Amino acid sequence: MTEEIKNKTPSERAKKVLSAIIDNYIEKGIPIGSKKLSTYNRFDLSPATIRNVMSDLEDLGFIASPHTSAGRIPTPKGYRFFIDRLLQLQPVDRNEIASIKDTVSQTKSSSKDLATNVSTTLSAITQLAGIVTVPKKHKSTLKEIDFIPLSEQRVLAIVVINDAEVENKILQMKRNYSRDELQISANYLNQHYVGRSFEYIKNDLLAQLKETSALANSLMNDIINIADELVTDQNKDEYVVTGKNQLLDFEELSDISRLKELFNAFNEKQQLLQLLDKSISTTNIQIFIGQESGYRIFDNCTLITAPYTNEEGSVGVLGVIGPTRIAYQRVIPIVDVTAKLLSQSLK
Repeated sequence: MTEEIKNKTPSERAKKVLSAIIDNYIEKGIPIGSKKLSTYNRFDLSPATIRNVMSDLEDLGFIASPHTSAGRIPTPKGYRFFIDRLLQLQPVDRNEIASIKDTVSQTKSSSKDLATNVSTTLSAITQLAGIVTVPKKHKSTLKEIDFIPLSEQRVLAIVVINDAEVENKILQMKRNYSRDELQISANYLNQHYVGRSFEYIKNDLLAQLKETSALANSLMNDIINIADELVTDQNKDEYVVTGKNQLLDFEELSDISRLKELFNAFNEKQQLLQLLDKSISTTNIQIFIGQESGYRIFDNCTLITAPYTNEEGSVGVLGVIGPTRIAYQRVIPIVDVTAKLLSQSLK
């Protein structure tokens, strides 16, 4: 056992070998052995010497042998050391920056559309799955509202929020409503609550309910039910994932049952939202490699995220999801630049 293993710190030579193994695996997705590594221009070492160094790295838990292969691949621990100590970031291509700027400048779109567009751009540039949380509004106020009855006790609410942002929301009600009932509710809200938050509207309606006559209670209850659904919808955490099919290109994620579980996690949202919540309270890039996420379903994945802000503080998180063999030196700056450019556009 060499001295660096005793100290649990790889030597400079071992660091170069680890970087080469990671570079090879990120590019080709296949294990590499000492003989192949010895042909790299960065080394002036014999295959036997490299084999000894690789043995040290394996003892450290930085590389491993998959199945019966004679070659080695990086482990999540190896990737973590590489990112924290060895990684050299690449500048983002000018054309990619222009594409990101064009996307984030569309701030007049609805929050959901903006999140979708940014996620799509991230996915297209990185060739990974893009993820963006819908911006949280610190204060959403009503400018105008209209309702359209749908089937199965649903109502379409067309809401103009703040200055000019239009959002269409499908509300699940407890009964069917006629067009006339909804028109009365819309007129009442537009007449009395323009410029007010939905939380204020709901609480004020509840206060008024105690003072209204029995004859008016039915109408007031209807309006309160609608306002309650709007408040619930406003408070929902939501995110957009695009480019999920990009993950099919990676052999380590190509197992159908594993992919199904991963896509289900995207749809069910809870686990991913908890991960994203860890990022919104920070100011830096967050990188979850494999089991670092704390969720088994993401054991073979890496999630790279960054918070984005407006003048009031953090309002959302954006990032990418892919296998652990992401081209970190390229992808991390792209996520970082996107978050910064989106934040500038929102201020």
